[in-house]
Amino acid sequence: MPKRNRSPPPRPDLNLGVKPHADASMVTFLLQDKEVEGLQILKDGQWFRVPIVPNAILINAGDQAEIMSNGMFKSPVHRVVTNSDRERLTVVVFCLPNSKMEIGPVEKIINEKRPRLYKRIKNYGAICYENYQLGKRQIDAVKI
Repeated sequence: MPKRNRSPPPRPDLNLGVKPHADASMVTFLLQDKEVEGLQILKDGQWFRVPIVPNAILINAGDQAEIMSNGMFKSPVHRVVTNSDRERLTVVVFCLPNSKMEIGPVEKIINEKRPRLYKRIKNYGAICYENYQLGKRQIDAVKI
């Protein structure tokens, strides 16, 4: 692969590649850069780096998986930070249902011990866009 001659951002310590968010997808597939880290995950109020595993595909449950599993799968909040010395290249594929399709918790997993946590909705992408612009976590808008 040819080297790129891009200079790093003037203040990489002040730059986020992608601000904190959770994926709106059902599932996200991520092929990370082979050498440059940048992905971080939020757990218990603290940011942790996601290590690079060469030639591995990282699979991330998105909000729609959390909704359909009634919270059994969690859509993690994550962010991407820049590197002051090197450029980072990552390939991401988002998998999600058609926006006209209604999604909600699978009825067979709803019971007295595990009550419904999310509404049935269509066009989750529109809900996400609206809440993301307001700085809110989009999945909170569909919680019961």
